[in-house]
Amino acid sequence: MRIGIITGSGTYALPGFAAEAAQEVVTEFGPVTLTHGALAGADIVHVSRHLPGHARLSNHVTHQANICALRDAGVDAILAVTVCGAVDPTVPLGTLVAFDDLHFLSNRLPDGSLCTLHTEPGRPGRAHWVYGGPFSPELRAALLHGAAEGGFEIRDGGCYGHVDGPRFNTAAEIRSLASVGVTAVSQTGGPETVLAGEAGVPYALLGYATDYANGVHDEATPVEELVRLIEASKAVLAGTLTAAVAQLVAGPAALPRVGSEIVMG
Repeated sequence: MRIGIITGSGTYALPGFAAEAAQEVVTEFGPVTLTHGALAGADIVHVSRHLPGHARLSNHVTHQANICALRDAGVDAILAVTVCGAVDPTVPLGTLVAFDDLHFLSNRLPDGSLCTLHTEPGRPGRAHWVYGGPFSPELRAALLHGAAEGGFEIRDGGCYGHVDGPRFNTAAEIRSLASVGVTAVSQTGGPETVLAGEAGVPYALLGYATDYANGVHDEATPVEELVRLIEASKAVLAGTLTAAVAQLVAGPAALPRVGSEIVMG
Protein backbone atom coordinates (compact mmCIF):
# COMPACT_ATOMS: atom_id res chain seq x y z
CA MET A 1 0.00 0.00 0.00
CA ARG A 2 1.20 3.49 -0.86
CA ILE A 3 -0.10 6.33 1.30
CA GLY A 4 0.23 10.05 0.81
CA ILE A 5 0.73 12.15 3.94
CA ILE A 6 0.28 15.92 3.96
CA THR A 7 1.59 17.84 6.96
CA GLY A 8 1.16 21.47 7.92
CA SER A 9 2.36 24.07 10.40
CA GLY A 10 4.92 22.72 12.83
CA THR A 11 5.39 19.33 11.15
CA TYR A 12 7.69 19.79 8.18
CA ALA A 13 9.21 16.31 8.40
CA LEU A 14 7.77 13.09 9.80
CA PRO A 15 9.50 11.67 12.90
CA GLY A 16 10.35 8.00 12.40
CA PHE A 17 9.98 8.28 8.62
CA ALA A 18 12.73 6.38 6.78
CA ALA A 19 12.97 8.82 3.90
CA GLU A 20 14.93 9.25 0.75
CA ALA A 21 16.12 12.68 -0.34
CA ALA A 22 13.31 15.04 -1.26
CA GLN A 23 12.78 15.50 -4.97
CA GLU A 24 10.92 18.05 -7.04
CA VAL A 25 8.35 16.73 -9.48
CA VAL A 26 6.53 18.74 -12.12
CA THR A 27 2.75 18.61 -12.45
CA GLU A 28 0.39 20.41 -14.81
CA PHE A 29 -0.24 22.86 -11.96
CA GLY A 30 3.39 23.46 -11.07
CA PRO A 31 6.29 21.86 -9.16
CA VAL A 32 5.93 19.97 -5.89
CA THR A 33 8.55 18.71 -3.45
CA LEU A 34 7.89 15.05 -2.62
CA THR A 35 9.66 12.83 -0.14
CA HIS A 36 9.38 9.07 -0.64
CA GLY A 37 10.07 6.60 2.15
CA ALA A 38 8.66 3.97 4.46
CA LEU A 39 6.59 4.14 7.64
CA ALA A 40 4.90 1.31 9.56
CA GLY A 41 5.20 -1.10 6.64
CA ALA A 42 3.79 1.21 3.97
CA ASP A 43 5.30 3.13 1.10
CA ILE A 44 4.84 6.80 1.98
CA VAL A 45 4.86 9.89 -0.19
CA HIS A 46 5.08 13.01 1.98
CA VAL A 47 4.18 16.60 1.12
CA SER A 48 4.94 19.49 3.48
CA ARG A 49 2.34 22.15 2.65
CA HIS A 50 4.42 25.04 3.89
CA LEU A 51 7.93 23.61 3.26
CA PRO A 52 10.66 23.63 5.90
CA GLY A 53 10.95 26.92 7.72
CA HIS A 54 7.33 27.71 6.85
CA ALA A 55 8.41 29.29 3.58
CA ARG A 56 4.83 29.24 2.30
CA LEU A 57 2.00 30.88 4.17
CA SER A 58 -1.45 29.42 3.59
CA ASN A 59 -2.03 31.78 0.66
CA HIS A 60 1.05 30.38 -1.08
CA VAL A 61 0.17 26.66 -0.81
CA THR A 62 -0.23 25.05 -4.24
CA HIS A 63 -3.13 22.70 -3.55
CA GLN A 64 -3.80 21.56 -7.12
CA ALA A 65 -0.16 20.67 -7.67
CA ASN A 66 0.11 18.86 -4.31
CA ILE A 67 -2.91 16.63 -4.95
CA CYS A 68 -1.94 15.93 -8.56
CA ALA A 69 1.60 15.01 -7.49
CA LEU A 70 0.28 12.51 -4.95
CA ARG A 71 -2.25 11.08 -7.40
CA ASP A 72 0.44 10.71 -10.08
CA ALA A 73 2.72 9.04 -7.53
CA GLY A 74 0.10 6.28 -7.26
CA VAL A 75 -1.03 6.75 -3.67
CA ASP A 76 -4.00 4.67 -2.55
CA ALA A 77 -5.06 7.19 0.10
CA ILE A 78 -4.15 10.55 1.62
CA LEU A 79 -3.91 11.26 5.34
CA ALA A 80 -3.64 14.97 6.10
CA VAL A 81 -3.08 16.79 9.37
CA THR A 82 -3.60 20.39 10.42
CA VAL A 83 -3.24 22.45 13.54
CA CYS A 84 -6.47 24.36 14.02
CA GLY A 85 -8.40 26.86 16.07
CA ALA A 86 -11.28 25.41 18.05
CA VAL A 87 -14.66 27.05 17.39
CA ASP A 88 -16.50 24.63 19.65
CA PRO A 89 -15.58 25.63 23.22
CA THR A 90 -15.92 22.03 24.43
CA VAL A 91 -12.89 20.92 22.37
CA PRO A 92 -9.94 20.78 24.79
CA LEU A 93 -6.74 22.35 23.52
CA GLY A 94 -4.04 19.82 22.75
CA THR A 95 -6.56 17.21 21.55
CA LEU A 96 -7.43 15.77 18.15
CA VAL A 97 -10.49 15.88 15.88
CA ALA A 98 -11.18 13.32 13.15
CA PHE A 99 -13.39 15.49 10.94
CA ASP A 100 -16.45 14.04 9.21
CA ASP A 101 -17.95 17.15 7.59
CA LEU A 102 -16.75 20.21 5.69
CA HIS A 103 -17.71 23.91 5.54
CA PHE A 104 -16.05 25.49 2.49
CA LEU A 105 -18.67 27.70 0.87
CA SER A 106 -16.29 29.80 -1.22
CA ASN A 107 -14.81 26.76 -3.02
CA ARG A 108 -11.87 28.97 -4.00
CA LEU A 109 -8.13 28.51 -4.12
CA PRO A 110 -5.82 31.04 -2.44
CA ASP A 111 -5.47 33.00 -5.71
CA GLY A 112 -9.26 33.40 -5.94
CA SER A 113 -9.79 30.89 -8.74
CA LEU A 114 -12.31 28.09 -8.39
CA CYS A 115 -11.11 25.04 -6.51
CA THR A 116 -11.13 22.32 -9.15
CA LEU A 117 -8.88 20.15 -11.29
CA HIS A 118 -11.32 20.56 -14.19
CA THR A 119 -9.94 23.81 -15.51
CA GLU A 120 -10.51 23.41 -19.26
CA PRO A 121 -13.77 22.95 -21.22
CA GLY A 122 -13.97 19.49 -22.80
CA ARG A 123 -11.22 18.10 -20.61
CA PRO A 124 -11.36 14.26 -20.45
CA GLY A 125 -12.66 13.03 -17.11
CA ARG A 126 -14.38 16.31 -16.29
CA ALA A 127 -17.11 15.77 -13.74
CA HIS A 128 -19.19 17.13 -10.90
CA TRP A 129 -18.08 15.65 -7.59
CA VAL A 130 -21.08 14.52 -5.56
CA TYR A 131 -20.38 14.14 -1.85
CA GLY A 132 -21.21 10.77 -0.37
CA GLY A 133 -19.23 12.30 2.51
CA PRO A 134 -16.18 14.53 2.18
CA PHE A 135 -13.88 12.31 4.24
CA SER A 136 -13.22 8.58 3.85
CA PRO A 137 -14.84 6.55 6.67
CA GLU A 138 -12.12 3.91 6.39
CA LEU A 139 -9.36 6.47 6.78
CA ARG A 140 -11.19 8.18 9.63
CA ALA A 141 -11.44 4.81 11.39
CA ALA A 142 -7.70 4.32 10.98
CA LEU A 143 -7.00 7.75 12.47
CA LEU A 144 -9.28 7.02 15.43
CA HIS A 145 -7.44 3.74 15.95
CA GLY A 146 -4.09 5.52 15.68
CA ALA A 147 -5.04 8.03 18.35
CA ALA A 148 -6.29 5.30 20.67
CA GLU A 149 -3.06 3.34 20.21
CA GLY A 150 -1.07 6.39 21.20
CA GLY A 151 -3.31 7.26 24.13
CA PHE A 152 -4.26 10.60 22.58
CA GLU A 153 -7.67 12.20 23.18
CA ILE A 154 -9.64 12.47 19.95
CA ARG A 155 -13.14 13.56 18.98
CA ASP A 156 -14.90 11.19 16.60
CA GLY A 157 -16.49 13.58 14.13
CA GLY A 158 -16.68 17.31 13.72
CA CYS A 159 -17.11 19.89 10.99
CA TYR A 160 -13.93 21.33 9.53
CA GLY A 161 -14.28 24.98 8.60
CA HIS A 162 -11.98 26.30 5.89
CA VAL A 163 -11.07 29.96 6.27
CA ASP A 164 -8.88 32.08 4.03
CA GLY A 165 -5.51 33.17 5.31
CA PRO A 166 -3.09 34.37 6.16
CA ARG A 167 -5.04 36.52 8.64
CA PHE A 168 -7.03 35.00 11.49
CA ASN A 169 -10.77 35.55 11.75
CA THR A 170 -12.71 38.17 13.64
CA ALA A 171 -15.04 37.23 16.48
CA ALA A 172 -18.05 38.01 14.27
CA GLU A 173 -16.80 35.65 11.58
CA ILE A 174 -16.23 32.91 14.12
CA ARG A 175 -19.75 33.38 15.54
CA SER A 176 -21.10 32.90 12.03
CA LEU A 177 -19.18 29.65 11.61
CA ALA A 178 -20.22 28.43 15.06
CA SER A 179 -23.88 29.02 14.15
CA VAL A 180 -23.67 26.43 11.35
CA GLY A 181 -21.88 23.85 13.47
CA VAL A 182 -18.22 24.31 12.59
CA THR A 183 -15.99 22.58 15.16
CA ALA A 184 -12.58 23.99 14.26
CA VAL A 185 -10.95 26.08 11.54
CA SER A 186 -7.71 26.30 9.63
CA GLN A 187 -6.60 27.65 6.28
CA THR A 188 -5.68 24.71 4.03
CA GLY A 189 -8.02 21.71 4.39
CA GLY A 190 -10.90 22.85 2.20
CA PRO A 191 -9.13 22.80 -1.18
CA GLU A 192 -7.35 19.54 -0.37
CA THR A 193 -10.63 17.80 0.42
CA VAL A 194 -12.32 18.89 -2.80
CA LEU A 195 -9.33 18.24 -5.05
CA ALA A 196 -8.67 14.79 -3.59
CA GLY A 197 -12.33 13.98 -4.24
CA GLU A 198 -12.03 15.08 -7.86
CA ALA A 199 -8.80 13.10 -8.20
CA GLY A 200 -10.55 9.97 -6.90
CA VAL A 201 -8.17 9.51 -3.97
CA PRO A 202 -9.66 8.72 -0.52
CA TYR A 203 -8.77 11.49 1.91
CA ALA A 204 -9.13 12.17 5.63
CA LEU A 205 -8.20 15.18 7.73
CA LEU A 206 -6.98 15.13 11.33
CA GLY A 207 -6.99 18.32 13.38
CA TYR A 208 -4.99 19.25 16.48
CA ALA A 209 -6.46 22.14 18.48
CA THR A 210 -3.80 24.70 19.36
CA ASP A 211 -6.00 27.65 20.32
CA TYR A 212 -9.57 28.88 20.66
CA ALA A 213 -10.69 30.97 17.72
CA ASN A 214 -11.33 34.66 18.23
CA GLY A 215 -14.25 35.32 20.58
CA VAL A 216 -14.84 31.71 21.65
CA HIS A 217 -13.76 32.68 25.17
CA ASP A 218 -13.56 36.08 26.79
CA GLU A 219 -9.77 35.83 26.96
CA ALA A 220 -7.74 34.88 23.91
CA THR A 221 -5.38 31.89 23.98
CA PRO A 222 -1.94 33.34 24.85
CA VAL A 223 0.47 33.33 21.92
CA GLU A 224 2.98 31.45 24.09
CA GLU A 225 0.46 28.65 24.60
CA LEU A 226 -0.32 28.52 20.88
CA VAL A 227 3.39 28.17 20.06
CA ARG A 228 3.84 25.53 22.77
CA LEU A 229 0.97 23.45 21.43
CA ILE A 230 2.18 23.70 17.83
CA GLU A 231 5.48 22.25 19.04
CA ALA A 232 3.68 19.55 21.05
CA SER A 233 1.54 18.64 18.03
CA LYS A 234 4.52 17.08 16.24
CA ALA A 235 4.74 14.03 18.48
CA VAL A 236 0.97 13.57 18.75
CA LEU A 237 0.36 13.78 15.01
CA ALA A 238 3.35 11.59 14.17
CA GLY A 239 2.29 8.92 16.68
CA THR A 240 -1.28 8.92 15.42
CA LEU A 241 -0.24 8.76 11.78
CA THR A 242 2.22 5.91 12.39
CA ALA A 243 -0.39 3.76 14.12
CA ALA A 244 -3.03 4.69 11.53
CA VAL A 245 -0.75 3.66 8.68
CA ALA A 246 -0.02 0.35 10.41
CA GLN A 247 -3.77 -0.22 10.76
CA LEU A 248 -4.32 0.46 7.05
CA VAL A 249 -1.51 -1.90 6.07
CA ALA A 250 -3.10 -4.63 8.18
CA GLY A 251 -6.58 -3.93 6.77
CA PRO A 252 -8.21 -4.11 3.33
CA ALA A 253 -5.93 -4.00 0.29
CA ALA A 254 -8.16 -1.47 -1.48
CA LEU A 255 -10.05 1.55 -0.22
CA PRO A 256 -13.33 2.66 -1.80
CA ARG A 257 -13.52 6.17 -3.19
CA VAL A 258 -15.21 8.89 -1.19
CA GLY A 259 -18.47 10.02 -2.79
CA SER A 260 -19.05 9.78 -6.50
CA GLU A 261 -18.75 11.85 -9.64
CA ILE A 262 -21.19 12.56 -12.45
CA VAL A 263 -18.84 12.14 -15.38
CA MET A 264 -19.64 14.39 -18.32
CA GLY A 265 -17.19 13.00 -20.85
